[in-house]
Amino acid sequence: MFISMLTSGHKKYTNNKIFYGWYIVSAGFSIQLLIGSLMIHSFTAYFPLLEAQFGWSRATLSGAFALSRAESGLLGPLQGWLIEKYGPRMMAAFGMCLFGIGFILFSRIDSILGYYVTFFLMAAGSSIAGHLTVATAIINWFNRKRGVAVGLSSTGFGLAGILVPLIAWSLTTQGWRDTAFYSGIGIIIVGIPVSLILRRAPEPYGYLPDGDRLSDVGTMDKQDQDLTGFTVREAIKTSSFWYLGIGHALSLLTVGAVSLHLVPHVVDSVGLSVTIASTAVAVMTVFFVTGQVVGGFLGDRYSKRWLAAIGTLMHALALLILAYSTNIIMVYTFSVLHGSAWGLRGPIMATIRADYFGRAYFPSIMGFSSLIIMLGMTVGPLFAGYMADVFGDYKLGFIIISALAALGSMFFVLAKPPVITERQLQT
Repeated sequence: MFISMLTSGHKKYTNNKIFYGWYIVSAGFSIQLLIGSLMIHSFTAYFPLLEAQFGWSRATLSGAFALSRAESGLLGPLQGWLIEKYGPRMMAAFGMCLFGIGFILFSRIDSILGYYVTFFLMAAGSSIAGHLTVATAIINWFNRKRGVAVGLSSTGFGLAGILVPLIAWSLTTQGWRDTAFYSGIGIIIVGIPVSLILRRAPEPYGYLPDGDRLSDVGTMDKQDQDLTGFTVREAIKTSSFWYLGIGHALSLLTVGAVSLHLVPHVVDSVGLSVTIASTAVAVMTVFFVTGQVVGGFLGDRYSKRWLAAIGTLMHALALLILAYSTNIIMVYTFSVLHGSAWGLRGPIMATIRADYFGRAYFPSIMGFSSLIIMLGMTVGPLFAGYMADVFGDYKLGFIIISALAALGSMFFVLAKPPVITERQLQT
């Protein structure tokens, strides 16, 4: 929205070099592959083993995840400020180091306190290195192809789900302690070097977003070159900021609940083993990845708020199907719908805010948005775990979350682009 005014009508950099922004996309892909495969998608497979060894309830195990989401949300504004101050490269490297150390320490726990402390370290590290940091770098390097770039990078997180059966196999054959320990070592060896590929913005290297060259726009007046968009305070005053935040939070109720409770629900309701139940995650992943690529493409061409609303309705329908599932076919139907919805909606959540509010203060605006968003990822898994403990299964909890997700789609419809003032067009 803002950067397109800079780049329209300018020559594209067309020599044989690959635009460095695509290297940043590949680094973002790798970072999110590590986080997704070792933490977000697969940690639910640790639950039956931890429950069997220590006797902890589902609500207790889910509590660590919920608290970590709350921590991530509360620290969002600080993380956004730190990204603006130190850049995504330094933040990603620090996050990967913390993430790896957390896993190594987790492999040695023998108490609920140790579980919560090490989970907090893993969650903090994955959050610092993860979506906001990666998205900031990519959004700074792309404008016209922003949706496609964010979508391609996010497929790393999606493809990570394919590795869940491998993690489940390691858990059942090698044990959860060895699996966690070597996961931490792998994160440090691979994650930190990959993080160093990230860069803050293209302008210091002689380019504008999408590979346009600064040398081609020398006649532009300074007013256009200093285009910044909304500050954090100005963004918060718009209704769009709040509608997007509430819609995002309600859609994440389903994501948070499923991320932790899909495998336990399938094991309990269908009677499958952990390894076989994990194939539902793999099916979901295939459609998640496809949805991200398609969603990024569509988001660059059609209304992002309507696409987000459609994706959230798909979340609601999918979770309703999962609640009534009695066989693997119904579970796979859920996986197809939920994966497609998540993929379609996911990349849009970052790019729509960059389109609406500009990229100069994007990390901080997203950081403050996380104060609202965290409610979905915090309440979803905790509520689902509580309902399972009280009623003996997840059915009622999933039905309630489905209804709230359907309501969330309406908030996306209401989130129209904010009015741009004269100050937001210049510094």
